[in-house]
This record gives sequence, C-alpha cells and structure tokens, in this order.
Amino acid sequence: MQIQYQRNVQFTRLLKVDGRLKEFNFRRVGNGILPTYTVDVSDDKGNRIMMKVEKDGEWKISNPETVPNWVLKQESQFHQIIEAHVIEPDQDS
Repeated sequence: MQIQYQRNVQFTRLLKVDGRLKEFNFRRVGNGILPTYTVDVSDDKGNRIMMKVEKDGEWKISNPETVPNWVLKQESQFHQIIEAHVIEPDQDS
C-alpha cells in the first residue's frame, strides 16, 4: 500500500483596503482537478469573511455575490498573490 502526502499550503498577505491594512489568509484546499484556495479576512467588527477562489484562466472568487464589495475590489490582487506564491513559495509556509 502506497501512501501519498500532499503538502499543506497556507500563507498570509497584508493588503491595503480603504486606507487600512487587512490580513488575508490563503489556504490550498484538497487535491481535486480544479485548483482551489480558500481566503478569509475579518471585517471591521471582527467577523470572518470566507470565500473560495478557483482558477479559471485567472484566480477568481467562485461566489462573488456572497462577499462585500471591498473584498471584490481585491480580487485582481488575489491572482497576483497566488501566482507569485506558486512560483516562489515562502520558506515559512
């Protein structure tokens, strides 16, 4: 019996949103056919906003209607962040 392990990939990036730094946490999910990450961030009240980001040419939020507009404005940066991390992962992840 052969056991295969998949490395758990998770990392955090700070993004400036409306003049304030917000901490966005990225985590690769599963080993399915379609690459997927979950992203979470807290709002001003401390509530966690969670979303799934899938690659369809570019990394896009899979259910954009469920997240606030200030998160949707960061979607283009999600693509850059994930692609940069895939090419050159951090040593501390």
